[in-house]
Amino acid sequence: MKLAPQGYRVAIVGASSLLGKEVLTVLEERGFPVSRLIKLESDEEEPDAPIVDLNKDFESAMRNEEVRGQDVDFTFLVAQPQGGATLPAFLRTVLSSAVAGAPAAAAAATAGAGNTGGPSVPAEATRGVVIDLTDARACAQGAGSAGVLSVPFLDRRTHRGHASHRAVPGTRLIVSPHPAAILISSLVLRLASRFPLERAVANVFGPVSEIGPKGIEELQKQTVNLLSFQKIPRSVFGAQLAFNLLPRLGSTQGSALAELETRIRQQLREFLSGGAPLPSVRIFQAPVFYSLALSLYVETAAPSAPEALAQALEGKPVRLRRFSEGAPSQVEAVGSGDILVDAIAADPNHPCGAWLWAVADNLRLAAVNAVEIAESLRPSK
Repeated sequence: MKLAPQGYRVAIVGASSLLGKEVLTVLEERGFPVSRLIKLESDEEEPDAPIVDLNKDFESAMRNEEVRGQDVDFTFLVAQPQGGATLPAFLRTVLSSAVAGAPAAAAAATAGAGNTGGPSVPAEATRGVVIDLTDARACAQGAGSAGVLSVPFLDRRTHRGHASHRAVPGTRLIVSPHPAAILISSLVLRLASRFPLERAVANVFGPVSEIGPKGIEELQKQTVNLLSFQKIPRSVFGAQLAFNLLPRLGSTQGSALAELETRIRQQLREFLSGGAPLPSVRIFQAPVFYSLALSLYVETAAPSAPEALAQALEGKPVRLRRFSEGAPSQVEAVGSGDILVDAIAADPNHPCGAWLWAVADNLRLAAVNAVEIAESLRPSK
């Protein structure tokens, strides 16, 4: 990462995770000016990560508890604490305040434009902004998202003033939605802007990188062991995932997929906010390492040609395929910030129905959105 003496002080909680590393990569690729980088870990078993002061070009150790709100301008919360690890005190204050205000914030977001009731954080907690990529705490309590949801490229396109972080004075916690929620919202909102939608059904096929390195390692071992007729490990998935597809994981992961479905539904409910029908969502665990795949069924109020639907989707970061081209795959999407959409197919049994297939790199999509949130706030520093 290049030296930026006039840059921002950035902290990443969970910096050594797969998503944390992707956020670091995107910050560097997009030339986000960083003068100080504070790497904080979310798991007490992970090695201590140093502070990197780019102005002085040295590293020094700092425990999580020693980091104060005035030390950072932007904090990326990439992972929730695990295994007894603790967050810095200022982050605990931010999250507690936001969770307490989540029901009111969700009601205000649903009410529409003019919302000024988002979760506010005490001024002494932080002078910077917390960008939460987990949004797990409030969703687990059924309170909706703990902060204001933001997808900058959709905020600009759909003029979602009521849901914009700029419309909520005092807001210091901004939630970057789950990549599946970003993917679904991107397609549904663009279609709904041109064609009234009656309903939508989304089947999401998730990669094991959503679980982390342990998921990648177990899928790899299962694949190798099956090909060599050996016993397969099941400690992560609780079942055979290699060459298979699972609607739920074994007892070791509990209700992980169901909880993720709930989180995505709540984020969609808040983000779509009446702009489109709330899609029915199911998530399946796919035997792939990286990238989400989405099978989306939509019904319009009146019959619409697939070509017209495709035109409504055009524009970055969506890239459309023709039937004469190969269908986009999860493997192809790895490393790309684009949403790859196959040629739209009309449903043969319903005159208003259509099917879409889309893929996107889950880590890249989440990281780019989080960094774009920070970029959108730079002028207001």
